[in-house]
Amino acid sequence: MTELKNDRFLRALQRQPVDQTPIWMMRQAGRYLPEYRATRQQAGSFLDLCKNAELACEVTMQPLRRYPMDAAILFSDILTVPDALGLGLYFEEGEGPRFHKTVRSEADLAGLNSIKADDDLGYVMNAVRTIRTELNGLVPLIGFTGSPWTLATYMVEGGSSKDFAQVKAMAYDKPELMHNLLSLLADAVADYLAAQIRAGAQAVQIFDTWGGSLSAAAYQEFSLKYMQQIIARLQADPATRAVPVIVFTKGGGQWLNAIADCGAQGVGIDWTTEIGAARAQIGNRVALQGNMDPSMLYASPARIREEVASILAGYGHGSGHVFNLGHGITPGVNPDHVTAFVDAVREFSPQYHQGV
Repeated sequence: MTELKNDRFLRALQRQPVDQTPIWMMRQAGRYLPEYRATRQQAGSFLDLCKNAELACEVTMQPLRRYPMDAAILFSDILTVPDALGLGLYFEEGEGPRFHKTVRSEADLAGLNSIKADDDLGYVMNAVRTIRTELNGLVPLIGFTGSPWTLATYMVEGGSSKDFAQVKAMAYDKPELMHNLLSLLADAVADYLAAQIRAGAQAVQIFDTWGGSLSAAAYQEFSLKYMQQIIARLQADPATRAVPVIVFTKGGGQWLNAIADCGAQGVGIDWTTEIGAARAQIGNRVALQGNMDPSMLYASPARIREEVASILAGYGHGSGHVFNLGHGITPGVNPDHVTAFVDAVREFSPQYHQGV
């Protein structure tokens, strides 16, 4: 593989010295970019876009042509694994993801497909290989997955949910069934991430989007436990152990100590957690990723610059910070405001790395 021209992101994840704070942005390839919308229309559907390696590569590269990001992230979806398991993923306009089938019983669980990531999700690996070739060492490529708990919420609810009534009822009333589902998903996700790494992903992120919906005890039991299992499997394999893992639990700021001990090299935090307090709490155990409120990108460029400066000052001097939003960028953001965001990180962050 081609040698990396910019390894700032990977160095920061290992808490090694860098010249400036690296930056990438969750959902950086997405609907806020007019060129993405054009490619999406060309693809015909969101899933067709995900499954076409050349078009997935194109939308992965689009933000890098506009902004000096320090990492690319694979263009795909967290629900590829449940789709391969046989639930029938589709997208309802204005309603988000939906499944034709749900998992609410032992019979439903037994009826899931047995999958092997290299075969059943081969289109994702094709996209990873295509993107790595196109990047030609420009920046590292991040692969990703949903956490077992987050995937389970969609599989049990049948789509997005406001109250998670079905999945929480299963967790609390039928914990054995829930653990059987989560164990199956942990195995599938570990296989999926390992396949992405073999195909060329240089870091991976586990999106635990709905872990923050749980109580403290339930988070440990139904979410964090299974992410720990995935990371342990990756670290036990010589072919995958050197690739850093980032865990991002939206709403997980109250459990930072436990998350920092899960085995990941990086922990993502959302905008509800003050980054200086997070660093003081976890010390040098892991790198921190985040954490500007995505809605700040609707503010003026001057206000965006103020917020970037505040977050950088909050983290303070030294490496171990990957600048990001506290969740994904939203579709209505003006792309010029992203320019102000990225430029501010570039301008203000070097002072925090001098003499380190």
